[in-house]
Amino acid sequence: MQHPQDIRQWIGIAAEAYRLRWERRRLLTRALHKRRQLSEVRNRAEQITPGAILCFSTVRNERVRLPYFLDHHRKLGVDHFLFVDNASDDGTAEYLAEQPDTSLWRTPHSYRLSRFGVDWLTWLQIRHGHGHWCLTLDADEVFIYPFHDTRPLRALTEWLDMKDITSFGALMLDMYPKGPLDAQPYEAGGDPFEILSWFDGGNYMIQNKKQLQNLWIQGGPRARVFFATTPRRAPTMGKVPLVRWNRRYAYVSSTHSLLPRRLNHVYDDQGGEKTSGILLHTKFLHMIADKSAEEKTRGEHFANSALYQDYYDSLTQNPDLWCDGSTRLTSWRQLEAMGLMSRGTWL
Repeated sequence: MQHPQDIRQWIGIAAEAYRLRWERRRLLTRALHKRRQLSEVRNRAEQITPGAILCFSTVRNERVRLPYFLDHHRKLGVDHFLFVDNASDDGTAEYLAEQPDTSLWRTPHSYRLSRFGVDWLTWLQIRHGHGHWCLTLDADEVFIYPFHDTRPLRALTEWLDMKDITSFGALMLDMYPKGPLDAQPYEAGGDPFEILSWFDGGNYMIQNKKQLQNLWIQGGPRARVFFATTPRRAPTMGKVPLVRWNRRYAYVSSTHSLLPRRLNHVYDDQGGEKTSGILLHTKFLHMIADKSAEEKTRGEHFANSALYQDYYDSLTQNPDLWCDGSTRLTSWRQLEAMGLMSRGTWL
């Protein structure tokens, strides 16, 4: 006979699973409704072949970053890019419309009220991503993984398929220059990491979030400089950017977590290490001061923008994020040796 406590625990687990199933359906329904906010600019989705690796992104005024972003991910092995442009006025949409391996939609609607662009991308993933390995990235994220300089992305996804692994995690690593953020201008198409050469190697806090079973990682220069007295308010750095997509999946919070929550199990809870990657974050290029002033005015990048007023104000002052503990980036092997990414069992 089962103990009453065991029965209550079982009921609690079943109720939570039921609630999350309905939450996933709600998010998918939201995406279905939000599709009406998208206007097709250039749809080349007929180019998408079975097995193609896709990349999804929402962008606004990223014309300077896009040439390197596209070149890097093309070299990795992305076959087709699907972008939503959120009313850019710097030539972003015109540039993307010209790219032969890119499909583009545009919307003037609220980024924040679309769950920071996730609703729009969820619809495109339902429509075009089903059955494909899909990267979901911001334009200021550069995806790398063990052996990325010698092994194409398809080698990684084929290995993940062989292991019956459907999601792949990555730490977003804030990269920054030495000196004031605006001291070294960046030109479109250049290697941003010739300027953003530094990162924080060891000040990270990790929690396992019980509800969605995802890792909540905080730290890096933003926590150190802008949230030193309130570190639990610092942005979270753990993401799940690469997923073999199914039209029933949905991101919950940016790419930090998904439903069903088994997709968030990109870590080993038995003391070992799972293969993982890095998102090199290029946020802190010289344009950051102007972008921060715009983001503060628009109030579109955080659910509670009032909490981030001081953060934006500090960024407009072009601070120096470098410190004596900063580490210069040399290679992915260095990041692996420092425990920031792992090859796991992929040799």
